[in-house]
Amino acid sequence: MYSAIDTIWVLLGAALVFFMQAGFAMVETGFTRAKNAGNIVLKNLMDFAIGSLVFYIIGFGLMFGDSAGGIIGKPDLFIRNDYSASYPSAAFVIFQMVFCGTSATIASGAMAERTKFFSYVIYSAIISAFIYPLTGHWVWNDGGWLAQMGFYDYAGSTAIHMVGGLTALIGAIMVGPRIGKYERDEKGKVIKVNAIMGHSIPLGALGAFILWFGWYGFNGAAATSVSELATIFLNTTIAPAVATCTTLIFTWIKNKKPDVSMCINACLAGLVGVTAGCAALDAIGATVVGLVSGFLVVLVIEFIDLKLHIDDPVGAVGVHLANGIWGTIAVGLLANPNAPAGLKGLFYTGDWYQLGIQTLGIVTVCAYTALLMTLFFFIIKK
Repeated sequence: MYSAIDTIWVLLGAALVFFMQAGFAMVETGFTRAKNAGNIVLKNLMDFAIGSLVFYIIGFGLMFGDSAGGIIGKPDLFIRNDYSASYPSAAFVIFQMVFCGTSATIASGAMAERTKFFSYVIYSAIISAFIYPLTGHWVWNDGGWLAQMGFYDYAGSTAIHMVGGLTALIGAIMVGPRIGKYERDEKGKVIKVNAIMGHSIPLGALGAFILWFGWYGFNGAAATSVSELATIFLNTTIAPAVATCTTLIFTWIKNKKPDVSMCINACLAGLVGVTAGCAALDAIGATVVGLVSGFLVVLVIEFIDLKLHIDDPVGAVGVHLANGIWGTIAVGLLANPNAPAGLKGLFYTGDWYQLGIQTLGIVTVCAYTALLMTLFFFIIKK
């Protein structure tokens, strides 16, 4: 017999995660120019539609099928096998399907306003079929090699946000900056960085509120007990709140006035940062995660724009890549043995093992993602 409560909660969580697609679409549309709004909304719609189909046909089996050496799941085309737990197999499938859609859509904003629609459609299929499922297999399949070693990523700081953020960085480099973003001298050296303002901060803020709301399902739907769910909800509130306040104060002191768009990104950065350890941290750990995320998102966004001259219109690299890495490391540093996950963080126990395996996971997932996505973007560009 299936648990009715578990089934309903997982399906509700899936609906909340799906609603996050609207949040991503609103953030990206608000942070870019009005003339590109239709293109951005269509890309967000299609990467979920195409990604879901591809994941259903092939990606799910590669991710959750019987593990072959801890590297890849055995293909299960059109999901013929039963993956039931305390809820029906179909509930598990749809929950994983909406997660895949989230991973695919992260890169959209970083490549906004200069990506061919056909190329983006192919990208959505590739990441949903071969990038997200394989790294997800390592992390979340019980037979995955990282999972076997004790790597911990509760809801996707690594498997979703870091993968999506790294893809966003590679994509932004490959497609180049928007026309007028950087002014160069006769030797090609950048002499001026121009701000290209988004057309609607309120629309971007609405997207952030939707994402924060959906994140309670994103982090909480896999909870196995009431106490675990309560801890997850608390941490999912504290980290983004602290990150937003930190960025508000930081930009106010730095620029003599608060930066609205940075504060919007900061709440998302805090959410990304706490996603890996939402069930492994206590409230103090979530506070530290948010504090670091609040500084990190500003410093990374400004560094890649002003120093590296990589055009990322929505700050996806600073939000997802930087804070996906930070959130994964934070588990190794800040995990409290008394939290529901029961992990031993370095600062609480002096045990280095969890930090070591978290770092190994970051390096290997980044290496695999970078290799395949660089190859893909190179072929498409040619």
